This record gives sequence, C-alpha cells and structure tokens, in this order.
Amino acid sequence: MSARARATSQGSLEEPDDEVVPYSDDETDDELQSEDDLDRSEDQLPEPETIPAPAAGELEDGSGVKGNAIKTYKYNAFTFLPLNLFEQFKRVANLYFLCLLILQIIPQISTLPWYTTLVPLVLVLGITAIKDLVDDLARHRMDKEINNRRCDVLLNGRFEKTRWMNLQVGDVVRLKKNDFIPADILLLSSSNPNSLCYVETAELDGETNLKFKMGLKVTDERLQEENQLARFNALIVCEEPNNRLDKFVGTMIWDAQSYPLDLDNMLLRGCKIRNTDECHGLVIFAGNDTKIMRNGGKTRFKRTLIDKLMNYMVYTIFVLLVLLCAGLAIGHTYWYESIGSKAWYLYDGLNYSSSYRGFLSFWGYIIILNTMVPISLYVSVEVIRLGQSKFINWDLQMYYADKDTPAKARTTTLNEQLGQIEYIFSDKTGTLTQNIMAFKKCTIRGRTYGETNHQPYHFLVSCIRSKKDPQVLEFFKLLSLCHTVMVEQKENELVYQAASPDEGALVTAARNFGFVFLSRTQDTITIMELDHEETYEVLALLDFNSDRKRMSIILRFPDGRIRLYCKGADTVIYQRLDANSKNKETTQEALDIFANETLRTLCLCYKDISQAEYDAWSQKHQAASVSMGNREEALDVLYEEIEKNLLLIGATAIEDKLQDGVPETIAKLAKADIKIWVLTGDKKETAENIGFSCQLLTDDMKIHYGEDVKYVPADGQPGKNALVITGGWLVNVEIRDKTRFFLNKSQDTKNREKRQEDFVDMACECSAVICCRVTPKQKANVVSLVKRCKKAVTLSIGDGANDVNMIKTADIGVGISGQEGMQAVMSSDYAFAQFRYLERLLLVHGRWSYIRMCKFLRYFFYKNFAFTLVHFWFSFFNGFSSQTAYEDWFITLYNVCYSSLPVLLVGLLDQDVNDKLSLRFPKLYLPGQQGSLFNYKNFFISLFHGIFTSLMIFFIPYGAFLQTMGQDGEAPSDYQSFAVVAASSLIITVNLQISLNTSYWTFVNCFAVLGSIAIYFGVMFDIHSAGIHVIFPTTFTFTGAASNALRQPYLWLTIILTVGTCLLPVICIQFLYQTIYPSVGDKVRKKKRKPTFQRGGRSRRSAYAFSHSRGYADLIASGRSIRQRPRVRPELRESIREVPQAENI
Repeated sequence: MSARARATSQGSLEEPDDEVVPYSDDETDDELQSEDDLDRSEDQLPEPETIPAPAAGELEDGSGVKGNAIKTYKYNAFTFLPLNLFEQFKRVANLYFLCLLILQIIPQISTLPWYTTLVPLVLVLGITAIKDLVDDLARHRMDKEINNRRCDVLLNGRFEKTRWMNLQVGDVVRLKKNDFIPADILLLSSSNPNSLCYVETAELDGETNLKFKMGLKVTDERLQEENQLARFNALIVCEEPNNRLDKFVGTMIWDAQSYPLDLDNMLLRGCKIRNTDECHGLVIFAGNDTKIMRNGGKTRFKRTLIDKLMNYMVYTIFVLLVLLCAGLAIGHTYWYESIGSKAWYLYDGLNYSSSYRGFLSFWGYIIILNTMVPISLYVSVEVIRLGQSKFINWDLQMYYADKDTPAKARTTTLNEQLGQIEYIFSDKTGTLTQNIMAFKKCTIRGRTYGETNHQPYHFLVSCIRSKKDPQVLEFFKLLSLCHTVMVEQKENELVYQAASPDEGALVTAARNFGFVFLSRTQDTITIMELDHEETYEVLALLDFNSDRKRMSIILRFPDGRIRLYCKGADTVIYQRLDANSKNKETTQEALDIFANETLRTLCLCYKDISQAEYDAWSQKHQAASVSMGNREEALDVLYEEIEKNLLLIGATAIEDKLQDGVPETIAKLAKADIKIWVLTGDKKETAENIGFSCQLLTDDMKIHYGEDVKYVPADGQPGKNALVITGGWLVNVEIRDKTRFFLNKSQDTKNREKRQEDFVDMACECSAVICCRVTPKQKANVVSLVKRCKKAVTLSIGDGANDVNMIKTADIGVGISGQEGMQAVMSSDYAFAQFRYLERLLLVHGRWSYIRMCKFLRYFFYKNFAFTLVHFWFSFFNGFSSQTAYEDWFITLYNVCYSSLPVLLVGLLDQDVNDKLSLRFPKLYLPGQQGSLFNYKNFFISLFHGIFTSLMIFFIPYGAFLQTMGQDGEAPSDYQSFAVVAASSLIITVNLQISLNTSYWTFVNCFAVLGSIAIYFGVMFDIHSAGIHVIFPTTFTFTGAASNALRQPYLWLTIILTVGTCLLPVICIQFLYQTIYPSVGDKVRKKKRKPTFQRGGRSRRSAYAFSHSRGYADLIASGRSIRQRPRVRPELRESIREVPQAENI
C-alpha cells in the first residue's frame, strides 16, 4: 500500500441520538415526574442503528472519517473574551448591571458616575473569568498531552509509531504492558494464551481491580504476526457510538462467517493494559465517538433550596426597586409641577415637561438604588461554598487511615443543603456492611454445616475425603466451576480476580475444601479435584445480570457428559426446579435460618443435558449471538429455555459484617429527626435482620409488611412504626395498569399518581422503611417519589454501580469508596470511606454550612438595604431629583472594600456551638430541616431592619445638622459634611452589627471588623485630600470634606449617637429572645458556659483531707490517762459531723 488503509464508519459522520441507547446510569432524570416519557421508555425504546465498519484492507485513505483527536477545552485565544463574557451575561444579575452601566452613560439620566457600577462589575466578571481561564488552561494542557501520546499503528505492512490524534477508525494498533488504550478497540490477539488481556479501568469507572478481556478464538489463532494482521480483511457491523459503558453489540463477518462481538471483546479508551506483554486490536470508535468521551456530557445540575429561595428574593428586591423608583418618579413630577418649575434659581435651560422629567427621574433612581440588587452576592456565595468544601476535605476526623482515604467534597454548590436533609436512602451491602465476604455456612442435601448448632466443618471435610456422598462433591465442584473468576500466578501462588466479593468468597471456599480452580481459557476450565486435575470443556456461559439474578455454565465432562451448573437467588432458582427435586423444604428452612442470621444466600443446582438437546439449543444460541436487533432479549429467552427442570444440590451462606459505628450513627441521625430508608436487593429476612443489627429497627417498633397493609394506623405513637416492602410489591405502585392503559390513559395516570402518593404517605408515617429485592431503577424511582410527593430534601448513599441511579436522583449523593469499585464515588457529590462519617458530614459540616449561609444572606441583604435606602429618605429633601446621599467613590467601594470581609468570614468560620456539642445534641439539626433560619420571614425582617437603620443614619445626622455651630464659629451643616457623617455612621454600624451576629470569634474576625473600619477612614482621607484632587479634579470633588467634618467633636458625638441608636434595640431584642424564647442552640451554649469546679478556685466545699474516723482530741483535752476509757460526748460527735454545702456554680 502506498498509503495506509483506513476504515470508515457511516454512523460516525452523523451525530447519533444518545437517547436511542440511553446509558443506564443516566436514566434518572426524574422519571416519575414525566409519566408519559416513562411509558414510552418501557414500550417503545428504539433499537440501536447498526453501522458498517470495514476493516483495514477495504477502504481508501481519507474517506471522510473522524480522527482520534479530542477537544475538551471551551476557549482559544480568540474566543475566550467574547465567549466567556457571553456566558457570564446569560446570568440575569450580570446582565442587569450591564444595562445599568449603559444607562449611566446617558447624560440625561445619569445620576452616578459610570465607574460606580463598572468597578464592581469588572471585579465580579474578572474573578469569574480568571477562574474559567485557569480551568480551561488545565483542559488545554490535558488535551495536548493526550493527543500527542504515541502508539504503534500498522502502516504499509509493519508497525510504526504515530500520535494518538492521527489514529482513525479501521487502524490496527499494537499495545504493550502499561500502555493507555487510545480508542475503543476490538481485541484481536494478545501474547497471553487464548488472547486474554488484563485491563485497569480506573480512569473509566474508578475501579482499581483488574478486569479481563478476551479476543475471539478465530482471531487469536489467525492474527498473531504482522503479515497476518496486514492481510486481515473483515466487516464489522456494530451499534452506533453511544455512552453505555456496560454494553457493546456487534458482529464480525470474516470469510463468510459471522462472529458475535460483545463488551468482553472490547478495549475501551481510558483503560490501561496490565499483566499483558503485547496485544493487537482494531479501532472501532475514535475520538469523540469513544464511550468515555460520550460520557463526558453535562451532568444534571443540582441546586439547593437556598439557591432557589435566594433567586426569588432577588426578584422580589427588583420588584421593590421598580416600585420605589416609580413612586419617586411620580413624586418628582408633582414636585416639579408645584415647586421646581416656579423656582427661577432651579432653571436648567431644558424645556422638559414635568412628566418627561419624572420619566428621566425614574431611570435616575434605578441607577442610584441599584445596590438593592447585590452584584457581589453570587460571587460571595461561591467563595463561601468553596471554603466550606475545603473544610470537609481537610477534616481529619473523616479520614480513613486504613485505606488512606480522606473525605472529598466533589461539588461546591450543595454544602448548605447538607444541613437540611430529611430523608436518607441507603444501600445495605458495602454501605452499612463491610462487603468483605466470608463463607460461613452451607446446606447440602438438607443437612446444614457450619458453626453454632450445626454439623461442624470437620464432618464436612471427612465426608469429602471419604468421597461417599457424591452430592457433597458436586456441591464444591459447582463452586469451583460456575463462576467468572480469573486466576493469576504470582510468586507460586494463585491470586483470584473476582468481579464481586461474593464470587471470590465462594471460589476460595471451594479451594479450601479441596476443589481448586487452576486456570481457564475461552473454551476450557481446569480445576484440581482433591488429588487429581481435571479439565472441562466450556460449551456456554450464561452470565449473571440484575434481571436474571443467576448465572449458569454448560460443561462437557471428560467422559463426554454434558451438564449445566447454575447458582442464583432462591426466588428464581425455586421457580426453575424440577418437580421431583429433593430437599426443597429442608433447604428452604435452612435459607430462612440463614436470612435471620443476616447471611447472604445462593442456591446451587444442576441439570444433565443430552447431546441432541444441546445441539438444537446451540444452533439457536449461535443465531441469537450474532443478531443485531434485540440480542439481549433473544439470549434471555434461550437461557430461560435451557435453565429449567433443575435439580437442587444445596445453598451457601456468606457473612457480610456491619461497618464500625453504624448503629450509633443511625441512632444519632434518628434523634435529628432524619428518616432512614434502606433500599437493597437482598432477601426480606436478611434485610430485616440487618435492620435490627444496625438499630434501624427496634424491639418496640411495630413492623408493617407492604403485602399485608393498605395504610399504617395512627396509633398515637410516632416513631413506633416501621415498614418492610419488596420490589415486587413496589411494582404495583410504580407502573401503570396495562390492561386499562389503552382504554383510558388519563384515568390510569391519575390512579397511578394516587397509588404513589398513598404509598409515600404511608411510608413517611414510619420512622424506618426497608425496601428489599429492589432493582437499581426502583431505588431511583423511590427517591423520586419522595422528592416529588413530600418536597423533601433527600440524600442517597451507596458504594456500588447499582447505586449510581439512586445517587444521581437524590438532592445529595454520597459515595462510599468500598469493595465494589469507585463508580458510586464518581457519580456522587460527596465521598468518604465509612458510613459513620455521614453523621459528622450532616450534623457538623452540614449544620454549620447552613447556619453560616443563612447568617451571611440575612446580613448581606440587611447591609445593602441600610446603605441604599438612605438615598430614598434623602430624596424627600432634594425634590426627588436623583441626588445621591453619599460621595461617589464611597458608593463604588462600599460592597467591595468596606463591608465585604467581615461577613465573608462569618460565612466561612462562624460556629454557634463546636463540633462535639453538635454531635452530642442532634436536635440542633432541626432548624435546617424546618428552613427556619432563612425564609421570606427572615428576608422581611432584614428588610425592616435595614429600613430602621437607614432611617437612623439619615435622620439623626439630619436633625443634628439643622441648627449647628462648630467650635470655629462655622456651621458644618453642608452637604459634603453630612455625607461624611452618614457614611461613617453606616460603616461603623454595619461592621459592629456583624460583630453582634458573630458567635465564634477568632483573631481573623477581629482584624476584619476593625480593618474594614480602618480601611474606610484611610481611603476616605486619601480620596478627600487636595493632592488627588489636583490630579483628578473632576473625579474627586470632596476636597477636604473628611478632615473638616471629623475635626468637630459635635459630629463625632452625632456618629456615636447614630451608631448607638441603631445597635441598642438589636442588643435588647437579642437579649430578650435568648432569655424568654431561647433556641436549642442558646440552651446548649448556656450549658456549655456552666462553670465546673476547678482546683484552687473559690468554693464553699470543704477541702479537708483528714481521716473520717474519730481522733484522740477528746482524750488529750480531758487530761486523763490514755488507759482510761474516754467519756462519750454525743454533742461533740454531732458538732463535727460534715454538713454538705452547695457548690458555688
């Protein structure tokens, strides 16, 4: 070839609809909120469109295919400024202030210099732009590094180095150990036997345990050398590019033969080659068509209740602003009509009508009062949230040293919502339990073996050695053969790589009893049966999934027999047992006992298959395996056909212990009035007993079972009811009545919604709910139901891939980094290693974050109202002429320099009580659930507080300036002196006000409050100085105003009087509230302040240390001989008796 041959993909030329093949982890966008969409997704899911992907020898070069280069960055040097500004101005607040800036440029309506709005706006836009730029530069560097990685590509019959960005669909690549996989590649062959290839998927799904991939047998045998790969000429028919990491459907047509392709044959981009010296593959999807890139889309944005409420309050402020400006404009119209037009000295040479002047005045006041809508609010909120997230990351008490795993806040937007959680939805296995499995008991032929009241294991061992009971041998032979475990040889030891801890525990148990799994290939599996080695031919592997709840393997024995081994959940195995199968009742009794002991169970069974039966089934299986339409459904039908008339052997019982601190954590959260629901796929008995073990269920609770009740009776004992339901019962609540659906769709929808609401009402009457035998989809649906029907704040916590739907659906998602990989962590908002850390996350960090944010917002609104409304009162004395009450630069710097730092520190550092008391008194968490610290009531309190402060700040100086004479005989009652006094009073008042609201004082808080006041006076004297006026005479016009005004003691007394009048009522109200209506926090703080006895302190308690028995004082005082018996003096005995005295507390 003169140029390397390329392959094309018709589907890669078009943008496919990802909704056609939805990724299972993304099917959580409030399914129950759109019932019609749910109906369509159940019955009318479109099939994936197949695309031809010819291999290397068939295509000409440059046939319009996409390359392998990726682009994750958003901006370049030319687009950064316009695109970033465009994105920022899509925010209503920024757009509002841009419009204000434009208004200030218009001379007729400009009442403030343009820089008063430009400086804060540029500061806000600049901070956000710098943050976006830093993030995008990191993406640029990452893209460049990835696109320039090198790999070996087959060119002109031999492998050559090339950059990843130059790869295209149809290229044959060679990968070596520890190489990253550059694209989605079909594995053709490897240096390992049977084309086995180990990969690490940490960058794809976060899991660090190795997974194995396997090439087709035909490609393994025929595509090992370069010349063989160069002649490779096949047609690949596969699904369109999509974002499903758990599925791939394709067919390879080579030499007129069709071979099925699935995910086990694919090496996905983002993985890393491990324990494999060399492998070859064919590029199927490249660049942005790869599955990892398809999963890089936007995640559903979660917003807190405070966010939503804050936006509504900003809209309310805007409405108030418009009403105020309209009223002032009307006032100016009437004032000019009656007074202004008749005053010759006010004539401005403009023959405007009074109505037009009122119209201009409206826009002038929009500019003046614009600070009612706080421009820096959103930036300040983001800074506080970022700091709170860092505190979570730095918390050493949430650090798990055993695995070197700290807590991680994976989002910065939800911290305060952690303080408002009402419902927790928890997985069981790996979340409440350790997910470290140990084989504890088993039942074989109706006889139970294990610890406590059963046949001990040494009886089982002797039975195996004697080989007298073939069923016992068959039991452990099944465990060693029916699995998907891979084995590695490390330092003369066998190391098992299991897809789940359960499988690893079962194979290890078989090994301990003498049936050792040694190796496997694509079509064989080898085990050591006690003292001899046997190899079995694998005819078919019917893998496990969450719907089947079982797995089977069909083997040909060395003697030619064909047998099917199956293991799975008892609910599906018992349905498929032969009518003549023995020991069903005794095994079921043993299963019930195991479940009551919180053990995880699996049933084991087998079936002999004739050659003719297998041949007929195999032909249908081969046809279904290469089907491109509904392949999974067709295979499920065939699996059902072969997995019937099974013979029961016995059952296994595996122990999964509770994590440390789970009962205490659940009890503490329950005291905080947080309801906990456990959603698990385990049996009802197992889940129920785990509920008792972790104290979710208690002996004094009345347990209701969903199959038996229609409602939970209100017996007057709240918290004494618990509900246990199954996934099968839940189906009746979730889905429509299909028999009536087409007759009356709207009526069916209403009935279904009514059933859902009744279920939620019934469940929420209980303090604990356990849903067992539920699927991942049902977990997400239960969370959606509670969110929708109760409008409650929900949190989901889990550790496995089956919890991802639930985690994404809840308001807060928490991932546990456990034994099931990192998929839950990667989909979560917060992550840590142990369930017990949830207590600290909610009761400490969540509560603090909520209190801090509420305090910040209340004060932020207050200080802006107090600042802005002074202009409103001033307008009544200036003819509503849009004259400002302050100097222009004070208006510009008020929110930026003079009042921002103290409130930011309160939002970051404030604590009403410390962390120990927060955990000791869970009732402190209740205000967050009730939303009592920030709501419209608090908003209007801040509004009226701001109105009161603005009244005092304006009218007290105004009254003081009416008839005033300074010490030098001059009257200081000019406009500039008034502006200085009002501004000084305001700055001192708002900074001392935040001091009154601060509960936790540090040096930084003191420095911020005093520093803000000092900065104000320093800047004011500078901008009022003669030097800066000489340089900028038109910009700085208050020359000498500060020094002239503040040298008068009378004006300092005015400032003190104003500040005292503003703060004294607040101090009195706070004192009365803490005395008469103390909150839970006030009561806890009083207990904390209660002094304890200290050595050396003054106290009425006696500190004598003599013996309590009688001494010889009477004998010595009497003068008698010591041989004589002393007289009894009862009055003296009474006089020296210790009289207890109260402590001086």
